[in-house]
Amino acid sequence: MLKVLIPTVMMFPTIWLTAPKWLWTVTATHGLLIALMSLTWLTWSSEAGWTMSNAYLATDPLSTPLLVLTCWLLPLMILASQNHINPEPIARQRLYITLLTSLQAFLIMAFGATEIIMFYIMFEATLIPTLIIITRWGNQTERLNAGTYFLFYTLAGSLPLLVALLLLQQSTGTLSLLIMQYAPPLLMSSWSHKIWWAGCLIAFLVKMPLYGVHLWLPKAHVEAPVAGSMVLAAILLKLGGYGMMRMMMMLEPLSKELIYPFIILALWGIVMTGSICLRQTDLKSLIAYSSVSHMGLVVGGILTQTPWGFSGAIILMVAHGLVSSMLFCLANTAYERTHSRTMVLARGLQVIFPLTAVWWFIANLANLALPPLPNLMGELMIITTLFNWSPWTIALTGLGTLITAAYSLYMFLMSQRGPAPHHIVKLSPFHTREHLLMALHLIPVILLMTKPELMWGWCY
Repeated sequence: MLKVLIPTVMMFPTIWLTAPKWLWTVTATHGLLIALMSLTWLTWSSEAGWTMSNAYLATDPLSTPLLVLTCWLLPLMILASQNHINPEPIARQRLYITLLTSLQAFLIMAFGATEIIMFYIMFEATLIPTLIIITRWGNQTERLNAGTYFLFYTLAGSLPLLVALLLLQQSTGTLSLLIMQYAPPLLMSSWSHKIWWAGCLIAFLVKMPLYGVHLWLPKAHVEAPVAGSMVLAAILLKLGGYGMMRMMMMLEPLSKELIYPFIILALWGIVMTGSICLRQTDLKSLIAYSSVSHMGLVVGGILTQTPWGFSGAIILMVAHGLVSSMLFCLANTAYERTHSRTMVLARGLQVIFPLTAVWWFIANLANLALPPLPNLMGELMIITTLFNWSPWTIALTGLGTLITAAYSLYMFLMSQRGPAPHHIVKLSPFHTREHLLMALHLIPVILLMTKPELMWGWCY
């Protein structure tokens, strides 16, 4: 664990001491080296499931894919941000990369924590860099409004969790994940226990976000710069799913009767947010709402508490992290050239950028779960486990899948196909950096197809 955490911390002096002209090159290279080192986590095997570096930081097959995804995304965020942060004063460029790096350090400690309180502190600490990135580097004046929504939704969900964790510490005497899984189940029957159960999950459901408490997400995505959108879609939403999986082990006897409203909300959210996507005009807003729809499936898979549901949730979280991040990068490249996120104003780009249209096409097919890709594997496992839980769910999940296909194709046709408008002139060509960025998103998705047990290993 420390072999990745220490180089991440050492990025801070690198960022502030590097010569200005080498800043982006050096930090992206450093980030890629850390990402390559993090791949060694995937090879560790341990009979107990956990691989420790010390008593407070450890990896197991649930956190490993998410840790590697976190490390993989930092260099990609640096690559994606280079164009629009470059004109700023050098001190602000350094601050921007520092915030991204601090976000990675917090996330590594959050996913690697063995104590739930440490996980909680890091879970909250990720708010600060994200908030600064959204409110300082956002595109429009509504960015302060988006930052307020983001902060208060997340904090309002997190405070009950803190109280719930302190009560859990009082009743069991420990909050270590290594010990808690062997603790006897808690005998819970009263109303106060049901409120405690809800307190444990609501923070994560807001972070996911569950339909109904999702209003902060489209605002935050639309206002954030590209790196903010990437880290939000790819990793911060996954913190919610990871926390839910960790907590479900301790909430066992009550979950059987209390999960119904949450699963219904999640499944209804898949259909509703998909329908909202069908009438979006703003490109980033469409991708943000599609994230809510996919996370609804993940919530359903986790709440059924079956090995298939958990495996499907991990697979879909990792695959969605890479694909939605890629879509945000593509949306940003179009925005940097046309200065508009309205799809009607910037259509027919395939004629001008044929290779980029290929990236768009592949990313959209991955988003709607094309057969060999891990997105489909995750969705199929979750839909199967939900069908096994209750056959009625197939109506909502099936409809959700159809709507996903519809809005993905709508997004591709609106932004790429058709005649190019006359007002689009003097667009700068795509850079090698941008094609490299797309390739680095897509290659892991294709490689995971060949070795999916890297993701599903926790339950088998």
